[in-house]
Amino acid sequence: MTAHQLDKKIFGTLFFSIFTAVTGVGIVVPLLPVYAGNLGASGLYIGLIFGAFSLSRTFLLPYFGRLSDRKGRKKIIVAGLLGYTLVSIGFILAPNVEALILVRFLQGIASSMMMPVIQAYVGDITPRGREGFTMGLFNMSLFMGLSLGPVIGGSINDHLGLPAAFLCMGLLSFVGFCLSLFFLPPVKQERIRSAEGPVTSWQRLIADKDVIGLFAFRVTYTACIGIMWGFLPILADRRFQLSSGAIGFLVMLGVLISGLIHLPMGYVADRLNRKLMIMVGGLLVAGAMLYYAGADSMHDLIAGSILFGLGGGISMPAHMAIAVFKGNEAEAMGSLMGIMTMGHSLGMLAGSMLAGLMMDLFFLSDAFFFGALIMVFGALVFFFLTLQCQQETSTA
Repeated sequence: MTAHQLDKKIFGTLFFSIFTAVTGVGIVVPLLPVYAGNLGASGLYIGLIFGAFSLSRTFLLPYFGRLSDRKGRKKIIVAGLLGYTLVSIGFILAPNVEALILVRFLQGIASSMMMPVIQAYVGDITPRGREGFTMGLFNMSLFMGLSLGPVIGGSINDHLGLPAAFLCMGLLSFVGFCLSLFFLPPVKQERIRSAEGPVTSWQRLIADKDVIGLFAFRVTYTACIGIMWGFLPILADRRFQLSSGAIGFLVMLGVLISGLIHLPMGYVADRLNRKLMIMVGGLLVAGAMLYYAGADSMHDLIAGSILFGLGGGISMPAHMAIAVFKGNEAEAMGSLMGIMTMGHSLGMLAGSMLAGLMMDLFFLSDAFFFGALIMVFGALVFFFLTLQCQQETSTA
């Protein structure tokens, strides 16, 4: 394989492994807020259910990303997917809200073994100059899974109940485990750039202004995702009395739109200014949060979901393209993807927790106003920190 070729077998295995696992997660996650609310959970407890997942991920993501730079990708990916499968049993057996929080904490550990390492593996096999297209194509697996999951989960819950949705999540995660176990090549055949020498130090990575800017944008963007996933179902249920299927459709819509445009936006990111794409996407996400906050009908919620999907679909392929370039430059792809996914977890944790507190202390709509403000802040931080960034496009 040359630097200009993509290993289609490895890419396909990673694509479909993560697609099945994420579809399973998407089935149950949008159902958890309403389920916990029916058990009497406050806004803070609902935030904890989402925050516990991000809390465990936050501490372990950099470790597993860096470990994969040293020891290889396959073993860690397979272990993470198996963990996702086992966690589904915990969801079925959880008797109360506190148990749900614990299970989500354990699910975060499994995720920390899977997500940054899979993204690093894709980065390893990405041809130079095609970072945007390749990562856009791969991220379609995430967004396709997350878009299908809520619709499937809502339908299963309406007809068969929540335990059946948890069981479906476990089965799909097991499919991903089997794909990675049997079709990924042995560790000795992996192309780990840092295997030939010492891994780039953390100090060098976190001192890079481009990396800090990417991290700041990722934190605020995923904080908005945390608010949307955690509290849009509550808003739709309380204000408009929508069914589980309708709520699943709202969550699915934004994710589906984002997934559909990831590939063309990745192609564009390899040819146009990546920084500009990130800024435009961030502002669209902020607009979506304002739509949710002032929603007077389901049409407003739909408009917000469309804007949210467009914002993520425009910004994230460009964001990941720059991240892959920086990972190759530093020869520490796993470590850098660990930092980026840690930003993802911090954002989900901060967004869900702070929004839960605002729901308890003020009004539910204030949580979405808060999301709009922090998204604008993150976009501005990214812009000013990356003013000197030389890698705006693949040919810059």
